[in-house]
Amino acid sequence: MPTKGLHELAEGVWAYLQPTGTWGYSNAGLVTGQGTSLLVDTLFDLRLTREMLDEMRPMTSARPIETLINTHANGDHCFGNELVPERAEIYATVAAAEEMRQVTAQDLDALKHSDDDELRAFAEYAFGDFHLDEVSGRGPDRTFTGSLAISVGGREVDIKDLGPAHTHSDSVIHVPDARVVFAGDLVFVNGTPISWAGPIDNWLAACDRMCALDVDVVVPGHGPLTDLGGVRAMHDYFSYVKSEAQARHADGMDSLEAAFDIDLGPFAEWPDSERIVVTVDTLYRQFEPGRLPGNAQELFRHMGRYHRNRLAGSTR
Repeated sequence: MPTKGLHELAEGVWAYLQPTGTWGYSNAGLVTGQGTSLLVDTLFDLRLTREMLDEMRPMTSARPIETLINTHANGDHCFGNELVPERAEIYATVAAAEEMRQVTAQDLDALKHSDDDELRAFAEYAFGDFHLDEVSGRGPDRTFTGSLAISVGGREVDIKDLGPAHTHSDSVIHVPDARVVFAGDLVFVNGTPISWAGPIDNWLAACDRMCALDVDVVVPGHGPLTDLGGVRAMHDYFSYVKSEAQARHADGMDSLEAAFDIDLGPFAEWPDSERIVVTVDTLYRQFEPGRLPGNAQELFRHMGRYHRNRLAGSTR
């Protein structure tokens, strides 16, 4: 397993890794150019983000962070935004910026204090390591749709929104001269992905678009560094789960029954397998146009039950 912290990928390009990659432990990145730097994402709370920025200081003292790109709206990629320099401009897509306003750190922290014992237990498991009550929040200064090209001190960086998939908008950051792509949460390595928004077909298409890039290194949103093989593994997971869910939908199973019934086969050893509960709910919305998303708190509760069952040796 790689060590926590900065890993140089090419001249002036680093990944910041949090090796466990499980709930809330995301990755970020730094791209430097002449006299300036671009930060890819912040972390889930101020303590973790502060540690990251301190480790980056040898690079950013002479090349200050003047741009931050949030790949998407999940808090483990943006709740540390308030710690970047005030002069830095924060970019996100229009859809990501709207989603950031809808789900705050206080909303997630409240789950850890719920009166519902099952919900509180799973929220504590997923978010208990993080000091979400300390987060004030800072949103994007600039928004875009589709794609954006930025020059970082003479180095070209291309940002493309390949969502909705994981969330309502999921951007990847491509650094062509370094042959690196920061994939955000469109790629999980050695961990189970989760599709809050979908449709899953968009995620499959996003994997195909990433595989068409001329890159050597893929920085996932969670887990160790990978190459395009890691992207193909995401494609394989969603193709498999979609097929399994589609068969159960045709047999009349509801989404929750289907999620608990699916044998994850080659993906069974990936951590955080309880996320299939949300992904199957998303798939059923793809199978049934007009179907409303499941209640988020109910989905968290069901993920908690799946997790407990898995620890006990079964999901059924």
